[in-house]
Amino acid sequence: MTKGSAIKGFSKLSKEAKIQWLLNEYLNGDESYIDFLNSYLHPDPKVQKLHDEFIENTITNYYLPLGIAPNFLINGRIYALPMAIEESSVVAAAAKSANFWLERGGFTATVISTVKIGHVHFMYFGDGEKLARFIEKNKQKFYEDTHHITANMQARGGGILSIELKNKTDKLDGYYQLEARFETCDSMGANFINSCLEQMAKTLTILMAESDEFTESEKQIQVVMRILSNYTPECIVRAEVMCAIDQLNADDEISPREFAEKFYRAVRIAEIEPYRATTHNKGIFNGIDAVVIATGNDFRAVEAAGHTYAARDGQYRSLTHCDISDGTFRFWIELPLALGVVGGLTSLHPMVRFSLALLGKPSATELMGIVAASGLAQNFAALRALVTSGIQKGHMKMHLLNILNQLEATEEEKNFFINYYKDKVVTYAETVRKFCELRGIPADTYAHIHKK
Repeated sequence: MTKGSAIKGFSKLSKEAKIQWLLNEYLNGDESYIDFLNSYLHPDPKVQKLHDEFIENTITNYYLPLGIAPNFLINGRIYALPMAIEESSVVAAAAKSANFWLERGGFTATVISTVKIGHVHFMYFGDGEKLARFIEKNKQKFYEDTHHITANMQARGGGILSIELKNKTDKLDGYYQLEARFETCDSMGANFINSCLEQMAKTLTILMAESDEFTESEKQIQVVMRILSNYTPECIVRAEVMCAIDQLNADDEISPREFAEKFYRAVRIAEIEPYRATTHNKGIFNGIDAVVIATGNDFRAVEAAGHTYAARDGQYRSLTHCDISDGTFRFWIELPLALGVVGGLTSLHPMVRFSLALLGKPSATELMGIVAASGLAQNFAALRALVTSGIQKGHMKMHLLNILNQLEATEEEKNFFINYYKDKVVTYAETVRKFCELRGIPADTYAHIHKK
C-alpha cells in the first residue's frame, strides 16, 4: 500500500493530472479508477464544467438519490417534496406521514420572523459607556456607508434593520460587538450580510481614528473579525398538525388514546433527556436536510442553528412538542431556518432549479414552511413506529435492497427475499445466512461476503 505524499500546486493541475497523481500516490496505480470516476461525469460538457466550478479541485461528481415525497398538504396546497438523501426509509417515512395527515387537515406552517444577525467583533479597552454614546451618535454613518451594498436589497423590502453595540467584556476583557440585524428577503443573504459587516468595520475604524473624543490609546481598536451568525433565533418557522385523538387510528393493536399517550410521552422524554433528544432531532433533520439539499441551501448552517436553538436554555432538548389535552392531538415543531431561493446555487445547479420548479418556485418564507413540515413529518413517522411496531421493522425492509446489492444478488434473488421477509423482521445476519443457503455457499464464507 502506498503511503502518499504532500504536493505543491495541486490546484493548478488538470483534472486528469489530479486523478493520475491520486492513483500513483494513494491507490497503488490502479487505473481502473479512471473509468470509474469518469462514469460519474455528466455527459454534457457544459453541465460538467458548471459542476466543476462549484468547488475547487474537482475530479468527478458525487451522486445522491433524489426522491419524491408526494401528498404534502401544507397551508391548503398539496406539494410533492424533492428529497436528496442516501438513508433508507427517509423518503418513505415522509410520504407515509404526508398521506396520514392529508386526510386530517394537513400541515399548517407559520413564519414567525425572518431576521438574520451578523457581528463586527472587536477589542476596545477604553471607557465602554463613552464608546456606546459615540456609536449611537454616529449610527447613521454606518447606514450611509453601506448604502451602495444595501440599495438593491432595500428596493426588495430588505436591508439593515438595526445596528447596536454589544458589551461582552464580562465574558472576555475588552470584547465588544457591533451587532447588525438584517432582512434579506428571498435570499439566504450570507454574502450580502458579510459585505455589509466588512464595510461597517471599516467605518468604525475610520470614525474612531478621526474622532477627537478619544485619546490616541483609546482609538487603537482591533477588529478581530466580521461575519454573519448561522444562529438565527429571530428567523423562526412553526409547522403543526392537529386532529381529534379518536381520528388517529394509529395501529390495529393499539387504541388511538393509548397511541396518543405513548406518543406524547415519547416527545416528553426527548424534551427532558439529551441522549434521546439527540437521536430524536437527528431524525427531524433527516427530513429537513433532504429538502434543504435538494433546494440548494446550506444544510450545515441549518443544522448548526437548529441544534443551538435546541440548547438555548442550557440543556439540549427536542425541537418538536406535543399536546393531547381536550381530546385533541397537537404536534408541532418550531425552529430557526435561514433559507434562500435566489442567489447561491439556486439558479446554477440544474437539479436545484428542478426542485424549486417542482415546489412552484416558492418564496423563501414559503420554503421555510415546506422544510419545517418535512422535518415534522419525519419525526411523526419515526415516533409512530417507535411507540407501536418498533423502528427496525420498516427501516430494515427499506434497507434490504442495500444489503442485497452489497451481496450482488440477482433480481430473482431479490424477489425471493422480498417475499421471504413479508412476515419477518429483516436482519443483516439472517439475510446473509439465507443468501449462503440459496447459493449453496458454506456458512464459513460469511466473513468473506461481509468484507466484500
